[in-house]
Amino acid sequence: MKNAVFFGDGRRIGDVYAHETVEKLRAAYCFETDRVLSKGEMDAYRDVLARADYLFTTWGMPHFEREEIREYLPNLKAVYYGAGSVQYFAREFLAEGVAVFSAWAANGVPVAEYAFSEIVLASKGFFQRLHVAADGSGWPNRSLPVVFPGNYEIKVGIIGAGMIGKMVIERLKSLDKIKILVFDPFLPDEKAAQLGVEKTDLKTLFRECDVISNHLANNPQTVGILTGERFASMKPHAVFINTGRGAQVCEDGMIEALRAVPTRAAVLDVTFPEPPEKDSPLYTLPNVFLTPHIAGSIGNEVHRMAEYMFEESVSFDAGLPTRYRVTEKMLETMA
Repeated sequence: MKNAVFFGDGRRIGDVYAHETVEKLRAAYCFETDRVLSKGEMDAYRDVLARADYLFTTWGMPHFEREEIREYLPNLKAVYYGAGSVQYFAREFLAEGVAVFSAWAANGVPVAEYAFSEIVLASKGFFQRLHVAADGSGWPNRSLPVVFPGNYEIKVGIIGAGMIGKMVIERLKSLDKIKILVFDPFLPDEKAAQLGVEKTDLKTLFRECDVISNHLANNPQTVGILTGERFASMKPHAVFINTGRGAQVCEDGMIEALRAVPTRAAVLDVTFPEPPEKDSPLYTLPNVFLTPHIAGSIGNEVHRMAEYMFEESVSFDAGLPTRYRVTEKMLETMA
């Protein structure tokens, strides 16, 4: 039986790893301590860590230098990260020959659900019609100077067809006569054909789509990629939805475009900085709708991430194929 350790932030481990999943892990592996070990306790638990084959962790996993891995975790074979991005710690483990697994797909499910639901609402003019004058005189049913297309014969733009983008695309296929435009330089033509989408550039996507949903990975190449010029070309009724990263948006340009055409709208689950500065126009513009980074796993949804990591560990332990193993190559494009 392999030796395993819960490592990182004890509170977050407790939130993510449901009792049922913990019981299954303890039945499958030997946990020499009931504690969730932290980096500050490594010397005190040096012997336990030296025998560990697997680390189970989540948000709050600290960064290790390669020398620390060799010193404290010489027997380690895998890290199971019950959360999304592993960018800040994975490379050192991979360089030391340790497998890294991430529950990015589990965390992506609620993001895709959120984005899909907002797209469906956006096409009905839901956001632009939310604001009603206090005296009822502004009942915005047919009085707005734009026509909303509904969810038939519409164009939806997906920026980034990674794991989450693909999940959104699959959900969009439940709509009739929908055309999906995708901007993703890393999406092969044959894969686009399999997905039933049309690859295009950002200029065309922003100009032609009724709803635009951002799912780009967070890396230096995507910072500021969504420029004011792009937002200025949006249709008068179009809605921009961001569950990607706030830094990908040129915020001043987006705000200018929203002010210029008040019937446009933006639904922002992420901003940069986050939360926005206290005097940010994002708080007061009537066509901006902010949600406080809730698209990802919250509440009971976080338990899905731990369950994915348990299932991956069972497959890896048995020498069977796994689904969510991270490679160096993947780190170039994944969030």
